[in-house]
Amino acid sequence: MASSSSSRNYSSSWTPMQNKQFERALAVYDKDTPDRWQNIARAVGGKTAEEVKRHYEILVEDLKHIESGKVPFPKYKSNGHSF
Repeated sequence: MASSSSSRNYSSSWTPMQNKQFERALAVYDKDTPDRWQNIARAVGGKTAEEVKRHYEILVEDLKHIESGKVPFPKYKSNGHSF
């Protein structure tokens, strides 16, 4: 069984393309989908079901920290345009 530190290493080795595929797959395979993590792993490619599940768990933890105010929002420079 992998330790949590080795699981974290998987999360840091995701390419931008794999992250985009992961996001798209999450939208397709919701929490009620049978074999959700296997389906997402196939959609991403190069990752196991356990790796995509851990990647999701880390994402959820990050969102909790942001929403609780533990992570400050970045300060963006204004370019003079208002949107």
